[in-house]
Amino acid sequence: MTFSLTAFAQDMNSNGDNIIGEYTSDRGGSLSKIRVTKAEDGTYSAQVYWVENALDKNGNKRKDVKNPDKSLRNVDIDQVVLISGLKYDAKDKEWSGADIYDPTMGMKVSVDVEFISPTRLKLFGNILGIGKKVYWDKIK
Repeated sequence: MTFSLTAFAQDMNSNGDNIIGEYTSDRGGSLSKIRVTKAEDGTYSAQVYWVENALDKNGNKRKDVKNPDKSLRNVDIDQVVLISGLKYDAKDKEWSGADIYDPTMGMKVSVDVEFISPTRLKLFGNILGIGKKVYWDKIK
């Protein structure tokens, strides 16, 4: 069973467009949904389109207030772009060459992405040699 899941994961990593779709992510009890799309230049982007706790205590849509780019601090939390310019490397069978943005911390780090099962992406963020793994589950 493990061998077949690994084989399917490798198959998912064999085509760059396999990353396109919709995913769920649970970051410390905060559930969100992310859509990965392909740009005209052949790179991939990931944008939040739903957040479980999108409203503040006053019933207003929460904003991306920790964004280091002050011009983006008024973006609704359920519309934040997490990754842009992600490139597929056919030789290494992974996606890389971009940063992932963490709105909970307000920072960007270098990211490498690969499927570890047919429906699970592993995103490995790295800054100054310190890394962290995040997982997204494909729903569509």
